[in-house]
Amino acid sequence: MLSVAFAALITLGAVDAAASMPTAQYPDTVCQVLHPDRVPALGRSSPLDSLTFTVGNKPVKLCYGRPSSRGRVMLGGEAVPFGKLWRTGANEPTIFYNTLPIMIAGVKIPAGVYSLYTVPGATQWEIIVNRSISQWGEEHNYTPEVQAKEVGRATVRSEVVAEPIETFTIRAEPGAKGAATLILEWEKTRIRIPLKPA
Repeated sequence: MLSVAFAALITLGAVDAAASMPTAQYPDTVCQVLHPDRVPALGRSSPLDSLTFTVGNKPVKLCYGRPSSRGRVMLGGEAVPFGKLWRTGANEPTIFYNTLPIMIAGVKIPAGVYSLYTVPGATQWEIIVNRSISQWGEEHNYTPEVQAKEVGRATVRSEVVAEPIETFTIRAEPGAKGAATLILEWEKTRIRIPLKPA
Protein backbone atom coordinates (compact mmCIF):
# COMPACT_ATOMS: atom_id res chain seq x y z
CA MET A 1 0.00 0.00 0.00
CA LEU A 2 1.26 3.47 -0.89
CA SER A 3 2.39 5.25 2.27
CA VAL A 4 0.86 8.60 3.15
CA ALA A 5 4.31 10.16 3.24
CA PHE A 6 5.24 9.02 -0.24
CA ALA A 7 1.82 9.88 -1.63
CA ALA A 8 2.43 13.41 -0.38
CA LEU A 9 5.74 13.53 -2.22
CA ILE A 10 4.09 12.64 -5.51
CA THR A 11 1.11 14.94 -5.00
CA LEU A 12 3.26 17.93 -4.13
CA GLY A 13 5.62 17.45 -7.04
CA ALA A 14 8.14 15.69 -4.80
CA VAL A 15 10.21 18.79 -4.07
CA ASP A 16 8.97 20.80 -1.10
CA ALA A 17 7.74 17.74 0.80
CA ALA A 18 11.05 15.91 0.50
CA ALA A 19 13.07 18.96 1.50
CA SER A 20 11.25 19.18 4.82
CA MET A 21 10.98 15.45 5.56
CA PRO A 22 13.60 13.94 7.89
CA THR A 23 15.26 10.83 6.48
CA ALA A 24 13.84 8.72 9.28
CA GLN A 25 10.40 9.44 7.79
CA TYR A 26 11.32 8.41 4.25
CA PRO A 27 9.26 5.23 3.77
CA ASP A 28 11.53 2.20 3.53
CA THR A 29 9.04 0.68 1.12
CA VAL A 30 9.18 3.60 -1.30
CA CYS A 31 10.85 1.47 -3.98
CA GLN A 32 8.11 -1.10 -3.61
CA VAL A 33 5.12 1.13 -4.21
CA LEU A 34 5.61 2.98 -7.47
CA HIS A 35 4.34 0.20 -9.74
CA PRO A 36 3.14 -2.77 -7.66
CA ASP A 37 0.72 -3.58 -10.47
CA ARG A 38 3.57 -4.02 -12.96
CA VAL A 39 6.08 -6.08 -10.97
CA PRO A 40 5.37 -7.07 -7.34
CA ALA A 41 8.11 -6.05 -4.93
CA LEU A 42 8.70 -9.62 -3.75
CA GLY A 43 10.06 -12.27 -6.05
CA ARG A 44 11.59 -9.95 -8.66
CA SER A 45 14.43 -11.41 -10.68
CA SER A 46 16.15 -8.03 -10.21
CA PRO A 47 15.66 -7.28 -6.50
CA LEU A 48 15.10 -3.83 -5.07
CA ASP A 49 17.81 -2.28 -2.96
CA SER A 50 18.60 1.07 -1.37
CA LEU A 51 21.41 2.99 0.24
CA THR A 52 21.59 6.08 2.42
CA PHE A 53 24.64 8.33 2.52
CA THR A 54 25.39 11.96 3.36
CA VAL A 55 26.24 15.05 1.36
CA GLY A 56 26.96 18.17 3.38
CA ASN A 57 26.14 16.17 6.53
CA LYS A 58 22.58 15.71 5.25
CA PRO A 59 21.10 12.36 4.20
CA VAL A 60 20.54 11.26 0.63
CA LYS A 61 18.58 8.07 -0.03
CA LEU A 62 18.74 6.14 -3.29
CA CYS A 63 16.51 3.23 -4.40
CA TYR A 64 17.20 1.01 -7.40
CA GLY A 65 16.65 -2.37 -9.00
CA ARG A 66 19.67 -4.71 -9.23
CA PRO A 67 19.82 -6.75 -12.44
CA SER A 68 22.39 -9.54 -12.83
CA SER A 69 24.26 -10.60 -15.97
CA ARG A 70 23.47 -14.34 -15.67
CA GLY A 71 25.77 -15.23 -18.58
CA ARG A 72 24.65 -12.35 -20.78
CA VAL A 73 26.53 -9.28 -22.01
CA MET A 74 24.49 -6.44 -20.54
CA LEU A 75 26.42 -3.15 -20.82
CA GLY A 76 27.02 -2.54 -24.50
CA GLY A 77 24.84 -5.54 -25.36
CA GLU A 78 21.24 -5.87 -26.48
CA ALA A 79 19.76 -5.24 -23.02
CA VAL A 80 21.72 -2.04 -22.24
CA PRO A 81 23.19 -0.79 -25.51
CA PHE A 82 25.75 2.00 -25.58
CA GLY A 83 24.33 5.36 -26.60
CA LYS A 84 20.79 4.57 -25.42
CA LEU A 85 18.89 5.88 -22.41
CA TRP A 86 18.95 3.48 -19.44
CA ARG A 87 16.89 3.48 -16.25
CA THR A 88 20.16 2.83 -14.33
CA GLY A 89 18.92 -0.44 -12.92
CA ALA A 90 15.85 -2.60 -13.47
CA ASN A 91 12.09 -2.05 -13.53
CA GLU A 92 11.40 1.47 -12.21
CA PRO A 93 14.06 4.12 -12.82
CA THR A 94 16.57 4.67 -10.05
CA ILE A 95 15.22 7.28 -7.62
CA PHE A 96 17.03 9.42 -5.08
CA TYR A 97 15.97 11.83 -2.34
CA ASN A 98 18.14 14.74 -1.19
CA THR A 99 17.25 17.00 1.71
CA LEU A 100 19.45 19.93 0.66
CA PRO A 101 20.58 21.43 -2.65
CA ILE A 102 23.47 19.42 -4.08
CA MET A 103 25.70 19.39 -7.13
CA ILE A 104 25.72 16.15 -9.13
CA ALA A 105 28.64 16.11 -11.56
CA GLY A 106 28.39 19.88 -11.75
CA VAL A 107 24.59 20.08 -12.13
CA LYS A 108 22.77 21.92 -9.33
CA ILE A 109 19.87 19.89 -7.92
CA PRO A 110 17.41 21.50 -5.48
CA ALA A 111 16.23 19.47 -2.50
CA GLY A 112 13.62 16.95 -3.60
CA VAL A 113 12.94 13.58 -5.20
CA TYR A 114 14.37 12.71 -8.61
CA SER A 115 14.93 9.88 -11.07
CA LEU A 116 18.45 9.11 -12.23
CA TYR A 117 18.90 7.99 -15.82
CA THR A 118 22.12 7.33 -17.67
CA VAL A 119 23.32 6.88 -21.24
CA PRO A 120 26.15 4.31 -20.99
CA GLY A 121 29.09 4.43 -23.36
CA ALA A 122 32.36 2.61 -23.85
CA THR A 123 34.48 5.43 -22.41
CA GLN A 124 31.98 7.84 -20.82
CA TRP A 125 28.44 7.94 -19.48
CA GLU A 126 25.87 10.71 -19.59
CA ILE A 127 24.11 11.36 -16.26
CA ILE A 128 20.53 12.63 -16.40
CA VAL A 129 18.56 13.96 -13.41
CA ASN A 130 14.81 14.25 -13.86
CA ARG A 131 11.97 15.47 -11.63
CA SER A 132 9.59 12.84 -13.00
CA ILE A 133 9.48 9.69 -10.85
CA SER A 134 6.19 7.94 -11.59
CA GLN A 135 6.91 6.50 -15.07
CA TRP A 136 8.11 2.97 -15.75
CA GLY A 137 11.82 2.90 -16.47
CA GLU A 138 12.07 1.66 -20.05
CA GLU A 139 13.32 4.02 -22.74
CA HIS A 140 10.02 4.27 -24.62
CA ASN A 141 8.41 5.64 -21.44
CA TYR A 142 10.86 8.57 -21.48
CA THR A 143 8.32 10.63 -23.39
CA PRO A 144 8.72 14.30 -24.38
CA GLU A 145 6.62 15.14 -21.30
CA VAL A 146 9.04 13.26 -19.04
CA GLN A 147 12.08 14.71 -20.80
CA ALA A 148 10.70 18.22 -20.25
CA LYS A 149 11.17 17.63 -16.50
CA GLU A 150 14.93 17.15 -16.76
CA VAL A 151 16.96 19.22 -14.30
CA GLY A 152 20.23 18.70 -16.14
CA ARG A 153 22.77 16.39 -17.77
CA ALA A 154 26.47 15.79 -17.18
CA THR A 155 29.17 13.45 -18.45
CA VAL A 156 31.54 11.24 -16.42
CA ARG A 157 34.31 8.90 -17.49
CA SER A 158 33.99 5.13 -17.49
CA GLU A 159 36.62 2.90 -15.88
CA VAL A 160 37.49 -0.73 -16.59
CA VAL A 161 37.19 -3.16 -13.66
CA ALA A 162 39.58 -6.14 -13.64
CA GLU A 163 37.20 -8.62 -11.98
CA PRO A 164 33.68 -8.79 -13.47
CA ILE A 165 30.80 -7.76 -11.19
CA GLU A 166 27.78 -10.03 -11.66
CA THR A 167 25.06 -7.82 -10.16
CA PHE A 168 24.61 -4.12 -10.80
CA THR A 169 25.71 -2.25 -7.69
CA ILE A 170 25.48 1.36 -6.54
CA ARG A 171 27.50 2.45 -3.51
CA ALA A 172 28.74 5.72 -2.06
CA GLU A 173 32.11 6.82 -0.71
CA PRO A 174 32.48 9.89 1.55
CA GLY A 175 34.73 12.75 0.49
CA ALA A 176 36.18 15.93 1.98
CA LYS A 177 34.09 18.98 2.91
CA GLY A 178 30.79 17.12 2.85
CA ALA A 179 31.27 15.70 -0.63
CA ALA A 180 30.60 12.12 -1.71
CA THR A 181 31.11 9.93 -4.75
CA LEU A 182 28.33 7.74 -6.08
CA ILE A 183 29.88 4.64 -7.65
CA LEU A 184 28.03 2.53 -10.22
CA GLU A 185 29.56 -0.88 -10.99
CA TRP A 186 28.57 -3.72 -13.27
CA GLU A 187 30.37 -6.33 -15.31
CA LYS A 188 33.76 -4.74 -16.14
CA THR A 189 32.59 -1.13 -15.85
CA ARG A 190 32.73 1.43 -13.06
CA ILE A 191 31.69 5.07 -13.13
CA ARG A 192 32.10 7.69 -10.42
CA ILE A 193 29.57 10.49 -10.01
CA PRO A 194 30.78 13.38 -7.80
CA LEU A 195 28.31 14.96 -5.38
CA LYS A 196 28.81 17.96 -3.13
CA PRO A 197 26.70 20.58 -1.33
CA ALA A 198 25.44 23.28 -3.70
